[in-house]
Amino acid sequence: MKPLIDGLQYANWSEKILRQMREGGVDAVHVTITYHENFRETVLNIEKWNRWFEQFPDLIFQGRTASDVTRARESGRTAIFFGSQNPSCIEDDIGLVEVMHTLGLRFMQLTYNNQSLLASGCYEEDDTGLTRMGREVVAEMNRVGLVVDMSHSGERSTLEAIEHSTRPIAITHANPHSWHPALRNKSETVLRALGESGGMLGFSVYPHHLKGGSACGLQDFCDMIARTADLMGIDHVGIGTDLCQDQPDSVVEWMRVGRWTKAIDYGEGSAAAPGFPPMPDWFADNRDFGNIQGGLRATGMGDADIAAVMGGNWLRFFGTSFGGQAEETPPGLSTRWQ
Repeated sequence: MKPLIDGLQYANWSEKILRQMREGGVDAVHVTITYHENFRETVLNIEKWNRWFEQFPDLIFQGRTASDVTRARESGRTAIFFGSQNPSCIEDDIGLVEVMHTLGLRFMQLTYNNQSLLASGCYEEDDTGLTRMGREVVAEMNRVGLVVDMSHSGERSTLEAIEHSTRPIAITHANPHSWHPALRNKSETVLRALGESGGMLGFSVYPHHLKGGSACGLQDFCDMIARTADLMGIDHVGIGTDLCQDQPDSVVEWMRVGRWTKAIDYGEGSAAAPGFPPMPDWFADNRDFGNIQGGLRATGMGDADIAAVMGGNWLRFFGTSFGGQAEETPPGLSTRWQ
C-alpha cells in the first residue's frame, strides 16, 4: 500500500478540482474549512461540505479516522479531513473543542499569524508563548484527538506547544527558514524538536514559502526535502502543499485581514495589494504529485522513503492522532511503506 496524502489544501472547490484529485491518485487531503469564522459560521461551512459529499459521492467522502484512507484507496475516492487555520471556531469556549472534533475537525491551528487567545502568531513582534487558555485547550485537544497545528505560529509558541502537548503536534504546511527566510518558515531548532517529539512537517509548495518564489526549481525543492529528512528523521516529514487552486485574489486579503484590522495587511512576500502568486511550473494542481516523487527519486531517495514522504508518514500520524486518548492505534498501520 502506497497512500498519497496532502497535509493541507485550501482550494476554491469545484467538480473540476475533485476530479483532478482522482486523476492524481490523491487518497486523502487535510482541507481548511475555516479561518476567521466563529462556531456558527464554521457549522455553515460544514453544511456546504455535506452538500458536496452528497453531490459527488463517487469522488469524495468525509474522513474521520486513518482507516478511511484505506477505504478511499479501495473505493477509488479521496477522503477529506477537516481542519481550521485559526481557533476562532471555538470562540472563547473550551467545550467547543470536543464539539468541533465530533463534527469532524481533525486539525486546528492555535494561531493564524496574529496573537490569539491561545498563542502568538509568527507576525507578532513579541511571542509570549502559550497562554493560560492555550495550555488548557492543547490538553483538551490531546484528550479528544484534535491535532495541534502550529503552521502560522511564532517560535516560542511552537516550541511550548511541542513541549506541553502529550501527543505529537504537526506543522502541516511550511518549509525550513534556513532554506527560505519567510516568517512562516521554521527554524532548525523547531524542526529538530518537532522530529524528536514524533511530530510531522508538511512541505509547502506555496510560492511565498519557496526559495525563488514561483521560479523555484523542482530539484531545489526536493533536495531541501531530503536535507530536512536527514535533520528531522525520514518518518517525520510529508507533503502539505498549501494549494489554493482557483481562489480569487480577494480571498488572500480576507485571509490576512480577517476581522482584526480595517487596513490592508500586505502580509508575506509582497509590498503590493495581496494576491495569489503563480504556482511553480512543476506543481499546478493535484495531478502533479508525480513530479515531486520523481524529484525525490533524483535525490537518491529510495522507494520506501519516497512512499513515506508522499503519504505513509501522514497515515501513521493519523492513526495515532485522531482518536480519543484512551483509544488504541488501529492495527496494521506500519511505520514504513513498501
